[in-house]
Amino acid sequence: MTAAAPAVAEKSVPAPPGPAAALRRWLPLAAALGYVAVVLLAADTAPADLARYAGYLLLALILPGALVYRSLRRRPHTLVEDLAMGAAVGLVLELPAWAVFAALGLAEWLWLWPAAIVALFAAVPGLRRHWLVRYPERAPVGWSWSVAGVVGFFTTYLSATFLERNPVLPTSEGTRQYLDLAYQLSLAGEAKHQFPIHLPQVAQEPLDYHWFGYVHMAATSLIGGIELPVVALRLTVPALCAAAIVLTAVLGWRVSGRPYVGAIAAALFFVIGETNFTDPVTMPFGTQTSFVIWHGMSMIYSWVLLIALVAVLADVVDRRTDRPVAPIGRGAAVLAPLLMLASSGAKASSLPVVGVALAFTAVALLVSTRRIPWAVVAAGLGTAAAQLFATAVLYRFKAYGIEVSPLGTLEGYWTPPPDQSGWTQPLVVAAVLAAFLVNMQLRAAGVVALLRLRRGRLEPLQWFLLGGALAGPGLYLLLLQSGGANQYFTRAGFTFAVVLSAWGYVLVADRARLTRRERAALGAFAATLAVLLVAVQFRYAAPAPAGTPLDWLAPLLWWAGGLALLTVLAAGAWRPLTQGIPALRRRGGVLLLTALLVVGAPGLLMDMRKSERVPNGGAYTNVPLPKSRVDAARWTREHSSPADVLATNVHCLAVVNGWCDARSFWLSAYAERRVLVEGWGFAPRVAAIGAYTPFWDQDLLRRNDAAFTAPTADGLRELRDRHAVRWLVVDRSVGRESPELGRLARLRFDNGRMAVYQLG
Repeated sequence: MTAAAPAVAEKSVPAPPGPAAALRRWLPLAAALGYVAVVLLAADTAPADLARYAGYLLLALILPGALVYRSLRRRPHTLVEDLAMGAAVGLVLELPAWAVFAALGLAEWLWLWPAAIVALFAAVPGLRRHWLVRYPERAPVGWSWSVAGVVGFFTTYLSATFLERNPVLPTSEGTRQYLDLAYQLSLAGEAKHQFPIHLPQVAQEPLDYHWFGYVHMAATSLIGGIELPVVALRLTVPALCAAAIVLTAVLGWRVSGRPYVGAIAAALFFVIGETNFTDPVTMPFGTQTSFVIWHGMSMIYSWVLLIALVAVLADVVDRRTDRPVAPIGRGAAVLAPLLMLASSGAKASSLPVVGVALAFTAVALLVSTRRIPWAVVAAGLGTAAAQLFATAVLYRFKAYGIEVSPLGTLEGYWTPPPDQSGWTQPLVVAAVLAAFLVNMQLRAAGVVALLRLRRGRLEPLQWFLLGGALAGPGLYLLLLQSGGANQYFTRAGFTFAVVLSAWGYVLVADRARLTRRERAALGAFAATLAVLLVAVQFRYAAPAPAGTPLDWLAPLLWWAGGLALLTVLAAGAWRPLTQGIPALRRRGGVLLLTALLVVGAPGLLMDMRKSERVPNGGAYTNVPLPKSRVDAARWTREHSSPADVLATNVHCLAVVNGWCDARSFWLSAYAERRVLVEGWGFAPRVAAIGAYTPFWDQDLLRRNDAAFTAPTADGLRELRDRHAVRWLVVDRSVGRESPELGRLARLRFDNGRMAVYQLG
């Protein structure tokens, strides 16, 4: 006879709050939303676009997603969880809806998918109960203000590094823009108008890439009626960042049962930056958090899905019904595969980290319980299946230059010069590894504290988070990829590490048994230390030294060594100090951990400082984006059909020693049309080789260029009939068109520098 499952006591639903209490509860949300709106308006976002975007988010993404999530989870927890998870579910549902409507040539009717979901939940009696839900928990006001503060800080950071540096449209011939932004915009334009998706810079080339995030941009434009440059350069990134912040806070609360684990995790993720001591700030093992988000929005898009996936997999890993937060229930079996499939095409680095985390958890649970955790094994197999789908269908088995090379990413720092004696080499290797940990992983210091307190006897969810926290940097150190793209494994691991680190911090704080006044004093200590660290870096940090790669790490190593020395001195003085001040006893651990976690506080502020010095285009690789070019591209968009293909004489960002840097994307980006041959530098087939790789079809390139330099009626007819070319876009600063072209094609646009011809 089987034993009955333990009953879970239902929490009583609190009575509705009075007006004053309701105001206190909703004020943090209102403050955060209001601040984000003010920042976007200050960045020249039109009020009408902002209103349309708010309507899209609420009615076409969060509402249908939240209704579906409510129908799948067993019991409600908090309103903020339903809305945050609903946003992630909405992003998932948007993908198959787009595929169906785009395949049918009905992309402009995409608004029907959220309308259908809403109508279904309004019409079916059994689903109507999900419209109004009473929650057993309310978010603590302090938690809400903490999360709102993180949203406000990171929005300010995005404003300084991204929004203020890159105008929606160029304002002059001297406007500059970060290199990748036009490429992202071109992919969104491709998803808006075409199916299946190709590489818009080479019309006939399939796009074997993680492109799901650009479908989201396209859907925003189609449903919201907002122009793509506004979506890409103003709205999407701040909104996804806010969603990721709230989801991180929800995840931390859900897995630990402690609200402030989530709030601290959000701060570790989006307030504490990478640690260095250079000005302008340098990033030896990757890029700053903000830059990795906006230079390629697939990162932040994938984080939203990955955080939601971790929350769902938590129910698979730990199936106990007596957890502090009610499990999602059987709906997790539906949500997990959906989020896995969406994550597979959001960013190629997400599922490998999840898969390793699940494998790590399965082994840990097998050893500790001596039973095979079949649910975890099944989730791992599901992750593998989703990864196989992406590898075969989306990436077509392209490796993008990634290879197994243990520590290959770091070995450039310790490759010895010919005159370096061998005995110093182990010290150099150790110094480089220490620099990596300090630079990228210091925010995870709470993990060590948790392991020490638990003495290795972890809960299933802690094993899972630990597996992901180790998998991210582990894959970064195991694999080598051109351009440093393997850093994204580390970024995926952050989603696990910050939650476990925050959990460890809260356990240390609980052990210290702080009074309310002492908790306030601890917060003041953290804030004061952060301000002091920022002031020191603003005053004393210097440019990275020239020399070998190892020399670039010297400021970081000296800074870490100095802080370590101060820590040792403080530890030596701690015992005498506690004898004179008894209130400090049993407080040393929480003070030390607070200090370690705050060391990275200057990182994002130093990045803002760096960006302020390069106001046009930002502090990273920016390229000219003349107004005349964009005017010609947008005129072509207004006067052409999405099925029309363009041809251009511009392929190179620059020509260096006779080699073409083929990273020119502006025409396909702002015309939202495929181009026969524009810039091929980001084409998947040459991604592992580099942007200076010659074009693979020299005959097609020759015929394309001949249309401008030596046009013939037969040549133009072939482009039109065989390749669907209808428009020729000429940049006369690159090369003037042949006078013969004016007799063979119709000149439709001319602003002096740019000309657009239409083929008959």
